[in-house]
Amino acid sequence: MSDMRIHVPPAARLVLGIGLVAISLFVAQMQHDRSVGTTWTPAIEPLASPAGPEASAPQLTTDGRRTFLSWLESSQDGTSLKFAERTGSGWSDVRTVKSADNLVVNFADVPSVRLLADGTLTAHWLEEDGPDPEAYTLHVSRSKDGGLTWTPSMTPHHDGKQTQHGFASLFQAPGSGLGLVWLDGRAIADTGDMGLQAAIFGTDGSQLSEVTVDARACECCPTAAATTAEGVIVAYRDRSASEVRDIAVTRLADGHWSEPTLVHADNWEIDACPVNGPAVSARDRAVAVAWFTAKDDEARAFVAFSKDGGRTFGTPVRVDEGNTLGRVGVELLSEGSAAVSWVDFSRQRAQVMVRRVDADGSRGQAVHIADATGNQFPRMAQGVGELLLAWTETADGSSRVHVARTVLPNP
Repeated sequence: MSDMRIHVPPAARLVLGIGLVAISLFVAQMQHDRSVGTTWTPAIEPLASPAGPEASAPQLTTDGRRTFLSWLESSQDGTSLKFAERTGSGWSDVRTVKSADNLVVNFADVPSVRLLADGTLTAHWLEEDGPDPEAYTLHVSRSKDGGLTWTPSMTPHHDGKQTQHGFASLFQAPGSGLGLVWLDGRAIADTGDMGLQAAIFGTDGSQLSEVTVDARACECCPTAAATTAEGVIVAYRDRSASEVRDIAVTRLADGHWSEPTLVHADNWEIDACPVNGPAVSARDRAVAVAWFTAKDDEARAFVAFSKDGGRTFGTPVRVDEGNTLGRVGVELLSEGSAAVSWVDFSRQRAQVMVRRVDADGSRGQAVHIADATGNQFPRMAQGVGELLLAWTETADGSSRVHVARTVLPNP
């Protein structure tokens, strides 16, 4: 058989060559982008904390442009919910939302201050409700002047029962004002079940709705909420009739909550609440959920990614170093990877850690943030060009809120 030679005109050879160069450049750029995603290691920089002495229960919230740190400060006169805003030069002046002698101080169930789309600041906190330490009310308040003054507080629940109303997560309600979910114990006396409730407020502060999202949830695991391009997604620890307590999500779209679905079937059966809720972050239709599980007495922390607004999730990626206490945080970064924080326990001490995880399962180096003293939940939020972290350290019977940051490579 004779050789077959294909004649390629000079012009076509030129086009082909340009195409090959373009493909090579595209592949090189893809490799560069992937290198950024897998090799970037957070460099932790301590920051001055705006919180005063005897501070605890920190929380970080952000709308992507403005970030707020809130905390509780205790004194002989009672307890105060305070906050400060992150600015280009540090922290704003500290302002007080509420001071009282009946505010609930709990390392896992913490207050928050959040910015709404119209510039309104909204805050939530807990107040004791009678002699039972498990009975407390959830309060929300609004400020139109940057936190100088606050409206009289309201409770989103109207069951009138002295029981648990807490572990709230606040969010911007689509087309309205404040939205929030919380764990609600109104049915405990009758069924033994803790429910997940939700409420929506209008932009004028009036309450528009209150509904039961899930009639049986884990009793004291924190909830989490984020906003996707299709609406709000809430993550929480579910509780089945057989005491399997895995992480579920529900989505608020067109005014309705979707049927809860599991992020992953860990099948962790435990007849007690682990006080270890999930974290969720979203960008457009991308969602990341991080969580803790201890099936078969093996403590592990995972993150899973979704490309369809939280309807389905990919294979979980383990993030811990082998012996974790959970207490996770997660933030989706600009190119699609996620920063995940958690608490490890090694060498007889708890350590706050963070690492970057790609959606394909690649993991960056685990970075030590601080030693964790006392029972605490570290907090994490993504500000403008930086990742902020806050946690409590306890020493000699006194607690302080500490803050750190790492500069992001792709703001």
